[in-house]
Amino acid sequence: MANTNWTKQELVAYILLYVAHSDLKESKKEHAYILSRVDEETYKHIKAEFDEDNDYQSITKIVDAVNTDKSYSKNPSALFADIKLMAFADGHMDQIEHSIYNILKKILS
Repeated sequence: MANTNWTKQELVAYILLYVAHSDLKESKKEHAYILSRVDEETYKHIKAEFDEDNDYQSITKIVDAVNTDKSYSKNPSALFADIKLMAFADGHMDQIEHSIYNILKKILS
């Protein structure tokens, strides 16, 4: 089920999509932020995979991928900075996004 063979770009795209969709929608600003971090081809590929996954599969994939990515497993602060910027991409961090941020921080730390 879990895909831990992602490139760093794919991992970033998947995590940002997860955060963007935590409130069940991806705003134009969130979409633009994701595309500022990853190329469009990576976005489309990962978005198709993300759309097929349920919440449990998403969390499992994220945890497995972060644990296998040396740059994030040794320095999670860079990952959390990306997550926080994604949550604020549309101008504010709503309660659901804040909860997802805290859950990911707890799980991945």
